[in-house]
Amino acid sequence: MSLLIGGNTDMINGLQWGDEGKGKIVDLFASANEYQMSIRATGGNNAGHTLVSGEKKHAVHLLPSSILNPKVMSVIAHGVVIDPSVLIGEIVKMQQEGISITFNNLRISNRAHVIMPWQKILDGILEQSKTNKIGTTGRGIGPCFSEKDQRTGIRMIDLLNKKVLLKKIKECAKITDIILVNFGFKKINAKQVAEEYFKYGETLESFICDTGVIINKAILEGQKVIIEGAQAMQLDLDLGTYPFVTSSNPTSPGGLVGSGIGPRFVGQVVGIMKAYTSRVGEGPFPTWLKNEIGDRIRELGHEYGTTTGRPRKCGWLDLVIIKQAVVPNGLTSLCVNHMDTIGNFKKIKVCIGYKYRGQIIDYVPIDLENCKPIYKTFNGNFDVKGKKKYSEFCNNAKEYIEFIESFTGVPVQFIGIGPDQKDIVIKEAC
Repeated sequence: MSLLIGGNTDMINGLQWGDEGKGKIVDLFASANEYQMSIRATGGNNAGHTLVSGEKKHAVHLLPSSILNPKVMSVIAHGVVIDPSVLIGEIVKMQQEGISITFNNLRISNRAHVIMPWQKILDGILEQSKTNKIGTTGRGIGPCFSEKDQRTGIRMIDLLNKKVLLKKIKECAKITDIILVNFGFKKINAKQVAEEYFKYGETLESFICDTGVIINKAILEGQKVIIEGAQAMQLDLDLGTYPFVTSSNPTSPGGLVGSGIGPRFVGQVVGIMKAYTSRVGEGPFPTWLKNEIGDRIRELGHEYGTTTGRPRKCGWLDLVIIKQAVVPNGLTSLCVNHMDTIGNFKKIKVCIGYKYRGQIIDYVPIDLENCKPIYKTFNGNFDVKGKKKYSEFCNNAKEYIEFIESFTGVPVQFIGIGPDQKDIVIKEAC
């Protein structure tokens, strides 16, 4: 038997601060029937995707974006932290909207860690105790990853055994109760929580399995697999704008760890970006426009959080942070979304470097908050809506895209010109 099957796993990763439109690209790939399996491998329900299918919009936070295609096996792998009540709610809503979700097209890792109710309380306590607020979604993601690292976490498999579940909850309560009481909250009612979460386990039991086994089988059989990234490079726990980051690694290596696939099997890595920059929450953002231009980008681009509904901060495209994402993610191509949005401006600015501590630099330093953007200006006023081919773009739009390619050294393969899956232009290699 030959094991020399590399290159059948493709990856989709965000390159900015999230919300770049990754779900639309994953859905496009899955709908093309090129893939037999799609994997969500990192993050939790702090990551939201809006999927557009015809006239319908579907907001998902835990379900892989491929769930709209019943022919694709959608997998929530062990690197994801799961709020079972949220996941059940998503499944039920999708089923009510006519989307088929069964064991035949959805599998959930029995190793994935579970977000417990006290972790949401701890999330709030930790945020309030910080001098500099991070802007967390408050969904318990960070504390869940913390308990995972402390080896006290509760996993999906534990929801299927009430006795084991109750024992683990009581163990967690020994330390957590001290913190809760100190901040004026009630102690954990272990029996009540165990009853509630065991019921969640009963509801989800048919989907829960060892996803490592089916992923390994798919890879070795040569099936086409796609890993769907959550959040983005600048929110990476190690490489992002710490401490204003998420609690996991949403880069390509993090996706491989979270799905259990080695780098030998990777084919394409598509980096998703917007034609401008947006951010939710706190933290440095050199190109943020705190004026009417930023407000206009927000309204034209409908920049409000899928998960929280919060208005996003908006600004010009920062190509320095895009270029920084090339090597850590191993990018093979780019997808530039919201070209239809940025084309509404007469003049468009792009950050190509920073003024930093009396110097001019072309990289992202650890203290990004001390950077002032250096801009290059482009002509806008281009309308790309309804275009089917890149050759139909006007010169201004082409100049913008081709500068992104030359600056980053990575070809642009996809261009988003609207919210729907059909609003994507595939740029052929020259």
